[in-house]
Amino acid sequence: MPELQREKVVEMLAQGPPRIAAASAGIPPADLRVSVEPGAWSANEVLAHLRACGDVWAGCIERIVAEERPTIRAMNPRTWIEKTDYLEQDFQRSLEAFTAQREALVELLSGLPGEAWSRAATVTGAGKTLERTVFAYAEWMATHERSHLKQIERMLPKPRL
Repeated sequence: MPELQREKVVEMLAQGPPRIAAASAGIPPADLRVSVEPGAWSANEVLAHLRACGDVWAGCIERIVAEERPTIRAMNPRTWIEKTDYLEQDFQRSLEAFTAQREALVELLSGLPGEAWSRAATVTGAGKTLERTVFAYAEWMATHERSHLKQIERMLPKPRL
C-alpha cells in the first residue's frame, strides 16, 4: 500500500480524540449520558464502543507487530465491552483513556516502516479463517470510527457564542 494511504489512515486515527473533545466541550456530564432518540446510543455509549473497538483492533495490531504471523482469535468489540466498565465510566475519564490509547497506537503506526504494514495474522473464530494485516486493521478502525465521530458531533448541541 502506498505511503499516502498509510499516512491518511494515521491522520484519521489521530483526529478521533480531538474531534470528540471539541464536540463534548462545555456539555454537562449528565447530558453526555442521554440518548437524543429512543433506542439510540448516548455520546457516552458511543465513546465506550470506540474504546472497546480500540482495545480489540489496536490489540490485534500490536500483536501482529510484536509476533511473527500470530494466530488471533476474533473478538467482537460489542462482546468485549461487556467485560469492561466503559459504559459506567465518567465521560471525561473515558475520553482521557481513549486519547491515551489512541496516542500510543498513532505513535506505533507512525514509526512503522512501510513493509511492516503488510505483516499479517491468521484470524480464527469468526467463521472462515482470515488473514488480516496491520494496514487492514488500522484502515478498518479508521473508517469504522468516522461514522461514530459524525454521530457524536450530530447528537451534541453546539455551544452558544
